[in-house]
Amino acid sequence: MEDMNQLYSDIILEHNQNQLNKHELNPYNLEERGHNPSCGDDITLRAEIEDDIVKDAAYTGHGCAISQASADMMIDIIKGKTVDEALRLVDLFLDMIKREITDDEKLEDLEDAIALKNISNMPARVKCAVLAWHTLKEAIANRNER
Repeated sequence: MEDMNQLYSDIILEHNQNQLNKHELNPYNLEERGHNPSCGDDITLRAEIEDDIVKDAAYTGHGCAISQASADMMIDIIKGKTVDEALRLVDLFLDMIKREITDDEKLEDLEDAIALKNISNMPARVKCAVLAWHTLKEAIANRNER
């Protein structure tokens, strides 16, 4: 188990350092700001959705390693997906964090984001890990209301 924890730590570090999805996105037709007042994490998520497919997505802002890595991982797995599939992945991630789904096979669709599985052991960091995911969910809900 210690090896898996190290692997997960390495994946989180890698996403925090590389942040390939952290940049201004233009054009975009979906935007939402996510803010965690308890720790100061603040991101703006943008996506270009065309024919109900997430063509591209990116984020800007600042925060701790966990929030930045989590946002980066989320964008990796939602690009190219339908909006419904992206929402399914958000719910799957949130269920993993809440420990409602613990079976790794069921979590495979989360790809690298499965590295955040054990964040639920650190309650203070849970809000950091879920910030981008909640922001995406809110952005899509707001889009659907328009």
